[in-house]
Amino acid sequence: MSNIVFLNSSKINFDNKLDFSKMDDLGKVTKYEDSSTEEILERVKDQEIVITKEMTIGRDLIEKFPSSVKLICEAGTGYNNIDIEAAKEKGIYVANVPGYSSEAVAQLVITFILNLISSLSEQQRMIENKNYDNFTKYLQVPHFEIQNKTLGVIGAGSIGQQVIKVAKALGMNILVYSRTPKDLGDSTIKFVSLEELLKKCDFVTLHCPLTIDTKYLINKSKLELMKPGACIINTARGAIINEIDLIEALKNKKIAGAALDVQEQEPPELNNPLFNMKNVILTPHIGWRCLESRQRLINLLAENAEAFIKGNPINIVK
Repeated sequence: MSNIVFLNSSKINFDNKLDFSKMDDLGKVTKYEDSSTEEILERVKDQEIVITKEMTIGRDLIEKFPSSVKLICEAGTGYNNIDIEAAKEKGIYVANVPGYSSEAVAQLVITFILNLISSLSEQQRMIENKNYDNFTKYLQVPHFEIQNKTLGVIGAGSIGQQVIKVAKALGMNILVYSRTPKDLGDSTIKFVSLEELLKKCDFVTLHCPLTIDTKYLINKSKLELMKPGACIINTARGAIINEIDLIEALKNKKIAGAALDVQEQEPPELNNPLFNMKNVILTPHIGWRCLESRQRLINLLAENAEAFIKGNPINIVK
């Protein structure tokens, strides 16, 4: 039996609807709703497995971890919040949980596309402002069919592939940019350069991890390559897009719109211009938060912990 601590379980179990029984069967599991930086070191004492969700676990903290800690498990796919090199130097493994929310995030991406292509959010805002012109005059907003539009997918991991699957079913053409092109079993899906993708696509959706190489991957020069009628979607990590450059491009109508489930700073400052832009849809990082996805995440966290305890670790990040 092992000692396991979850430092911020309320990040996942915010509605108290999740079943932790699979994890509880593995040993003594201590769950804290949240932990400040000052509390972390006290709470990891005598623990073998430390679970976090999007908490910053940097070098200064890891270097002070007790020798009992053998595994840090990020309760999610992205692990840019953990200093991997510092953990390696300390002899601590780091694991993540890939693929637990692929369907949910893909569902949100397609929801964004359908909203943007029909100006649905803008139409609802008009009604809220008691503007009924769409009912009494000709349609006042852009409205298009989705089939034969071109979707650019940046990153062809599990989420990107799920987005491609659904978009293909809706009749979209697909272009993909990935550092490692792969056979997706469909000759109509074209792998192209980032520049070609940005120039040709009606919608661009981001599904790559945030790394040194991908921070601000989408910046002013990249946005200028996009078509004026194109929209960009980000459900990955906020800093993959330079937010200042994006706001400028949206204000100047260099691109038509954006749908952002993630932002550079989360939560954004309330004076962030994105909140008041008619051509922007903002959501508070909800892609992974479906009830089913969160329960799947808990179950997969238990599998990560069990495999590690048995000496056959899985999902270890390099």
